[in-house]
Amino acid sequence: MSAMILMFAFLAALNGSSKAIPIEDFFRDPEFKQVTLSPRGDYFTVAVPKGDRTYLVVMRTRDKKVVSSWDFGSNRHAENVRWVGDERFFVTVTRKTGAFDVPVIDSFDVYASNVDGKRRRQIPDANKYQFVSLLPGDPDHVLVQRSIDSAFLFKLNVWNGETIVVANAPVRRGSFVVDFDGRPRYVIGSEADNSTVILRREGDGWKEVQRAPFGQDVRMPIGFAPDGKQVYFSESARGEPPAIVLIDPESGARREVLPPKRVEPAGFLRSADDRHLLAVLYEDGLPAYEWINTDHPESKVYAGLINAFPNHAVHFEGVSRDGRTILLRAFSDRDPGSYYLFDRDSGKATFLLAARPWIKPERMARVAPIEFQARDGTLIHGYLSIPEGSGGRNLPLILHPHGGPHGIRDRWGFDPIVQFLASRGYAVLRVNFRGSGGYGMGFLRQGFRNWGTSMIDDMNDGVRWAIAQGIADPNRICSFGASYGGYAALQVVVREPELYRCAIGYVGVYSLPLMFRDGDIPQSEEGRSFLRSVLPEDRAEQERQSPAYNVDRIRVPVMLVHGAKDQRVPMSQFRALKEALSEAGRPPEREVVAPKEGHGFYDLENNKKLYAELEAFLARHIGQSGATAQR
Repeated sequence: MSAMILMFAFLAALNGSSKAIPIEDFFRDPEFKQVTLSPRGDYFTVAVPKGDRTYLVVMRTRDKKVVSSWDFGSNRHAENVRWVGDERFFVTVTRKTGAFDVPVIDSFDVYASNVDGKRRRQIPDANKYQFVSLLPGDPDHVLVQRSIDSAFLFKLNVWNGETIVVANAPVRRGSFVVDFDGRPRYVIGSEADNSTVILRREGDGWKEVQRAPFGQDVRMPIGFAPDGKQVYFSESARGEPPAIVLIDPESGARREVLPPKRVEPAGFLRSADDRHLLAVLYEDGLPAYEWINTDHPESKVYAGLINAFPNHAVHFEGVSRDGRTILLRAFSDRDPGSYYLFDRDSGKATFLLAARPWIKPERMARVAPIEFQARDGTLIHGYLSIPEGSGGRNLPLILHPHGGPHGIRDRWGFDPIVQFLASRGYAVLRVNFRGSGGYGMGFLRQGFRNWGTSMIDDMNDGVRWAIAQGIADPNRICSFGASYGGYAALQVVVREPELYRCAIGYVGVYSLPLMFRDGDIPQSEEGRSFLRSVLPEDRAEQERQSPAYNVDRIRVPVMLVHGAKDQRVPMSQFRALKEALSEAGRPPEREVVAPKEGHGFYDLENNKKLYAELEAFLARHIGQSGATAQR
């Protein structure tokens, strides 16, 4: 793997630049956020962020002419479009709270409209529903689901928002799986203790076919075979990433379609009529499709489109009902991505939009998948970014742990924070430590109750791997992360103080005991159950795994960043670490607190100030090699 990294570094050195890339180029809004294709393929929608709002634009596919547009007002963002007919859609409008939060949906903020803007109306309480499916032969209704005390499946009238109950299932929170005729066949539910329940429809009732505690293996229904009887499942029995199997629920006959891989499925590619499972997407380092139905004519089309974008990943974002028009997104580690429309009749792909056209891919860092053995022999995966124009050796390195932590993982692709750091001359290491998602339930469970121990050891082992490869200068290493990553950025120092020269915590958790009291997680039974499942059980161990209780081991300069309105990780966490460091005689060297920001900064000016401060902090403590920094 080191040979690959050195090759990347050599290629990067051929394209060096002497001028710094402005901070705002990495953190200003992309030109668009979401593109969706209408069922007949006649129109597409584009969500366009501009300052304090996100507009919605509808365009015709044949000539790219604007048909209509919507401005929902200040701090209102068109976030999600669902087509409910050939010329009608629903759009969810949200308000933002923090860059690392799921957007908050207000009441009465789902709108329905025709593409020309006519018959537009708010759909009362529609934000409480989740879209399930269009209904064949019924253009006036779609299937939606909602969980109250149990799970309900409704027909929702796309013109007036009225609902009719179709089915009810005895689970606290449920997602329905319907067949090609729109009939409910399975429910994937969860209870207050976060256990998963799978129910199968039998007559007018439901039969429980599986119940699994949080973090345990589940045989998950993912869709139907063309006969409408056999069902595809993802199945794992021993914590490994799941296989894809085809099961006849009546006879119990089972056939393995794809064996387990090193990673879990990341997506499924189905035919335009939704009757055929064509391929499964895996992200084992680089994204790649594993084909199931190679004889289907659409498989050949999709495979050809993938080959048409070398050195890029291709995601298929939509296809018309007749399969003639395909909406796709091509992106890479250096390219933020562009959308294209492919016409099967002409065989041509037409460029639509580039997310960040000001980004020059040749100036961005390459991202290499890596793997190494942790100290106990566990195989750990991750990604290493080498600064463009560097020699790839003896570099200042930043460990950049992801948030979450459970169920989240780092992936190959364009990351603005990583590219900003690399543009300033730093190698960036991201580790999918145990507890991360994507590597099977067994790997995820290994992180439970070990937030500050083995999960952290995986990160430190990754840093030592980079040193042993000659990539990282052992005297110039810093940690920087957000949310759980902010916690980890301090806890890696607690765990191995001699390995780091500085640490940056961004909206981080620093006291595990506080998690049971403050913030929005302990406000629900599901949140409290989650904390009881994943954090250490006794108070003494919680403190042993908390940076705020171990500041005697934090002897490097610290920078703390927080949003004063953060509800997920409130300011009490910031204050806990700041006060402990101050009492120990080593207060944070830099503090950045934004009064109007939440769990991560949204405002461009706030981000520019933050990353200018961060750049200066890093430069003081691990320096910039004159040969590698783009200056």
